[in-house]
Amino acid sequence: MDNLNQPLESSEQVNQNTAPWSLIIFIILVVIAIGVAWQYTGDKREPIIVTEEPIPLIEESPIVVETPPEVIIETPEPIIVEEKIIEPIKEPLPLLDNSDDWLKLKLPEITWRKELLKLIIDEDMIRRFVVFTDNFAQGIIAYEHSPFTSPNGKFTVAENESPSRDEPRREIQESTENRPANKQGTLQWNENSSKRFNLYVDLLRSIDSESLVQWYSDIKPLIDEAYNELGYEDNFTNTLQDAITRVLDMELPKSSMALIQPSVMYKFADPDLEALPDSDKLLLRIGKENLLVMKSILLELHEKLAQQENGIH
Repeated sequence: MDNLNQPLESSEQVNQNTAPWSLIIFIILVVIAIGVAWQYTGDKREPIIVTEEPIPLIEESPIVVETPPEVIIETPEPIIVEEKIIEPIKEPLPLLDNSDDWLKLKLPEITWRKELLKLIIDEDMIRRFVVFTDNFAQGIIAYEHSPFTSPNGKFTVAENESPSRDEPRREIQESTENRPANKQGTLQWNENSSKRFNLYVDLLRSIDSESLVQWYSDIKPLIDEAYNELGYEDNFTNTLQDAITRVLDMELPKSSMALIQPSVMYKFADPDLEALPDSDKLLLRIGKENLLVMKSILLELHEKLAQQENGIH
């Protein structure tokens, strides 16, 4: 009995072990069948192929910093308004014969040393100026036509003797009242005598050269009239320039200006100095310092007159 029971138990165990595997196989077949059916009967959609498009390379261009354009501010051209130059109405000139009173009013306008105008002879002034200048340009001194009064003081000399150390040289006046007229002793030039001309040089120095040239231009018609009375037909300015040039060309003597007195008048002991024209000897009597000042002033005046003649302003 025991043996009969044992096989029965084995058969049931076999059936229990094989059942699960059959079930698994069945399920697998069903899944395969479903898959095959879907493959041949289902909605067939084309597979989506994802292609990766190449991303374009963006080349980095250099950053260009643009300079802002320069702002040019155009300045508007100035509007030129043509102004009519209104020249002052020149006062009509008087007649030559009546010009003295007119000149007396005008002369104070050209100098700041008005007290020195007393040195000018106020009678027939333009004619005096023209005649004296014409003679001076030729080396002649026309004292009777001088436009200036005679200087105060007298010309003096010093005897060129050998004085003692304690005794100064004795000054001798130009007057020869108590002296022999034929004395031939050598005399020394007294520089103090030249101071008589200081005021005349101061008057010349007080006049502005530009104002003087303009004033000369204004009264030129009267000057030309007086010059024509002497028989000349050329330009008086040329004569004035010659007179100024004579002063500028005057050379100061290197030696002392010793004097002699063979007669009433003194003479230069040096023959070369004595042979000089009267105008040059007058310049020597004016003195070295005064002559140098005159040269400086007349040089500027000479240039401005030349510019005026050439139409240069």
